Amino acid sequence: MSDQNYWRKCIVCKNEIGFSTKYYKCSVSSCDKKRSPAQFCSVECWDVHRSIMSHKSAGADEYQSPSKAQWMAEQSSEPKVRIIKSHSTPQNSGGGSGVDYDDILVVVSKMKNYVKAQSGLNVSGDVNSVLSDIIRQACDQAIIKARADGRKTMMARDFDV
Repeated sequence: MSDQNYWRKCIVCKNEIGFSTKYYKCSVSSCDKKRSPAQFCSVECWDVHRSIMSHKSAGADEYQSPSKAQWMAEQSSEPKVRIIKSHSTPQNSGGGSGVDYDDILVVVSKMKNYVKAQSGLNVSGDVNSVLSDIIRQACDQAIIKARADGRKTMMARDFDV
């Protein structure tokens, strides 16, 4: 990122917005999001955005982009996002069905609330992938039982509970 010679790109025309240069933002608050900011290289690009978004009363507010030094300092101070992926491998390939075997299959917030209410314990982040692997294994066994019964529908009775 340090060799990048521009600040950001215009979200309409994708032209580069340089460091220490003028750019525009939509005055509508819902367009100004931290993770996906809407910045424009010109009023014309903002006007395209306005017409697409059907803003009734909006304006193009003028701003100055940071210098390269300011931008680099800001980048280094922001916390880095860590993505944790499950280390599971597909046990039953679905024949190219587009299934991502690393998906979390648990509603994490519901599970954490349940554990907290039952025991007062907190839940570590690595529990999500382990529970998802357990669910995958249980589903694989239930699939085998449903097929052995000649059914195309997996049912509650296919699980060993």
